[in-house]
Order: sequence, then C-alpha cells, then structure tokens
Amino acid sequence: MGLLRIVPAPPLAAIIEAIWDWDMPAGEFRYERILPNPSTSLIINLLEDETRVYRDDGTRQCIRASGSVIGGPYRQSCIIDTAEQVRVIGVNFRPGGAHALIGLNAEELTRHDINLEDMFGLRAQRLRQRLLETAAPVERLALLEQWLLQLTAEPSWDATIMHAIAALARIPDVPSIGRLQRDSGYSAHRFGLLFRRHAGMTAKQYARLMRFRAVVDMAYPVQQLDWARLAVEGGYCDQAHLSHEFRRFSGITPSEFAALRGPYLNHLSL
Repeated sequence: MGLLRIVPAPPLAAIIEAIWDWDMPAGEFRYERILPNPSTSLIINLLEDETRVYRDDGTRQCIRASGSVIGGPYRQSCIIDTAEQVRVIGVNFRPGGAHALIGLNAEELTRHDINLEDMFGLRAQRLRQRLLETAAPVERLALLEQWLLQLTAEPSWDATIMHAIAALARIPDVPSIGRLQRDSGYSAHRFGLLFRRHAGMTAKQYARLMRFRAVVDMAYPVQQLDWARLAVEGGYCDQAHLSHEFRRFSGITPSEFAALRGPYLNHLSL
C-alpha cells in the first residue's frame, strides 16, 4: 500500500510525466488544498465512482463529477477531501501532453473536468472495470500504460509550440514571449491560439504560473525561509510582488504555505 509512481516508456515518456497508483487505508476526513500546476491529469477513483472538488472561495461548494475524469491545467488552487483519496490511479501529463496524445484542446479543460466516458465511451468503462479487478498496483499501472498506448499510433504536437512551452518552463520570463513568438514564424494571433490549445492558457499566464511554481519548489524543502531572497531568485521585483502572486495562485500567503506544508508538495492540509 502507498504511492507507486512510474515514468512510462517512449513514446509516452515525451508527453507524460508520471503514471501513479495511490492505495491507502481510509483515514480521518479532512480537506486539502491542491496548489495550481500546469499539468493535465487523468484521474480514476477506484473506491467510489465519483470525484469531488470544492470551491476555494469560502463557500466550500462541492462540485461532483464522474469517477473517471481528465482535468487541468489549473491556474488557481482547489480543495479536495481525503475520503476520495483512498484508492486512486492517475496520469500526470506534461504541459501540452494531453493535446499531443488525444488532440484535446487543453483550454476546454481549464473550464471544467471532462468525463472519460464522454470521450471514450465503452473503452473508458472497460478500463475502469479492469482496474477494479486488478489487485496489484504494479499491474494496474501496466494496464493503464497499455491503454494509453492504444489511444494513438504516435503522439502529435506542434514542435514549435512545445519548444516555447519548454523554454518558458526553464526560464519563466514574460518579456521573452515576444521573442519566442517571432522565432516561431507564426503571427501573434496564431502563436497565441496554438499555445492555448496545447497549454490550456496564454503564454503570459503560463510563464507567471511557472514562476510561482519555481518558488514553491525552492521553498518546500527549506525550514527557515527567507522570502525576500526567494523573491529575487524567483524573478520577482520584491517580496510584496511575490506575496501578491502567491495569494493570486494559491489563495494563501507565503507564510501560510510554510506552516501548512506536509509530506506531499502540492497537498496542504486544512
């Protein structure tokens, strides 16, 4: 029991960061804040045929969906409950990966999660049933990897846009977007359209999110945090700017993040 995580073999490795299986005993009910990230995820709940997300606006309104969904990328945090996180299997796509594998317009996923059965019909139903009948986590992961391989003969993406996505992930510098667009040979309109289809957001939104994520990655393992230094190293003009962006993306302050950190980077207990 626990978390088992694999990186799939090529060609899926180019578009999928990880396939994972989470199998834990049910614990005390609590809410968890999930930090925003640029990944699209496929989630299959193997305990109950439902997924739940709660609005992070003070109301905690529950949004219920099928037990098998594709969702993200997310530009703001959301809230889930631990009762749903007992037996779950999933896929974390690299930015642009879901578009590459199944031609999905990632911008649609930022509006709402999509039921896997709405996309794949009986194929999705059979997948979930086979996963339910498979006891060993390593075998479940292999089954899901094979299912993904059968979706398309070869992933297809726009190499120029994927290059821009990768460049902004390495150096999330908003002013560099203009240069990336000019180097692409696309008009500003065409570049923006293709970027949104691949990444689910504009290039500027993506760069700002990646800059926030870089600070989270730097801050997570450090006990005594110097937020002023992290702001400079993260490319922010000052600590106030970092704090503003931190609250915008996560809904909490940097200090609250530091206090709520737990064993998993993107999960903050509430």
